Amino acid sequence: MRIGLILAEALGGLRRNISMVISVVLVTFVSLTFVGAAILMQGQIGVMRGYWAERAQVAVYMCSAVSESDTCVDGAASDEQVEAVRAQLEGDALSPLISSMTFDTKEDTYAKLVEQLGADQASVLTPDQAFEVFFVTMKDPGQSPVLAEAFSGQAGVEQVKDQLQYLEPLFSALTVATYIAVGIAVLMLIAATLLIATTIRLSAYARRKEIGIMRLVGASNRFIQTPFVLEGVFAAFLGSALASAAVVAGVHFGVNGYLRGRVPFITTWITMQDAMLVVPVLIGIGIVLAALSAGFAIRRWLRT
Repeated sequence: MRIGLILAEALGGLRRNISMVISVVLVTFVSLTFVGAAILMQGQIGVMRGYWAERAQVAVYMCSAVSESDTCVDGAASDEQVEAVRAQLEGDALSPLISSMTFDTKEDTYAKLVEQLGADQASVLTPDQAFEVFFVTMKDPGQSPVLAEAFSGQAGVEQVKDQLQYLEPLFSALTVATYIAVGIAVLMLIAATLLIATTIRLSAYARRKEIGIMRLVGASNRFIQTPFVLEGVFAAFLGSALASAAVVAGVHFGVNGYLRGRVPFITTWITMQDAMLVVPVLIGIGIVLAALSAGFAIRRWLRT
């Protein structure tokens, strides 16, 4: 009976403040949608970084006939210089850090250029002018700078390139977008907190006579406060549910239905499972935020 009375009071308060409740729902929905988007964007960065970290290689480019580096003053790398680099890669110092290694001859490199650029554009070079290159896969991608140090300034080596560095601008752009989404989400969550508190205070003021009667008959503060807290929690729960639906729909239609087929250079994407993992986080944030702000607001109003 007591539970039924509390629920009846909470539903009555929601009906009386329907416009404010809708405002709370909308603000909570927008703010938590940004929170979910930020979480998923960070997850996408992690998925991409992990995928490419396992596959990205460090390329050791040997001097070609057209190289202009200071280490290539003698022209194309000689067979002795190529074998010296191979010996270093297979030596005791570097081999424990290397997972695998392949070597492309000038003919292999030229064939790849023809495949990528077409015969017409690749014709500006001859196979003799192409470079030889060692492709090295590190066991730990974080140790790639070790190779750059090992071959820095070595005669016959034009440059050492970590392929993962080509993706860093993309990772940086996504990280900035994540920070922007988090910043907007924080501002919106603050607005939702203030709106919930205002709604509860207005609801309490509208029922001040009822609250006075409850106090006279000996109702406890917890019994008085609970319906108001439930009002805030219910409104925030609706906003959280809408935000969760928006996040799931965004992954289903936006990522799986649109981006996956139109951005071919990104081969790994977040999945529906990742989106479903975000749902309880958003609902939990909404409920906890509403319970705390509503509880604080009604306790403060009752003291006045």
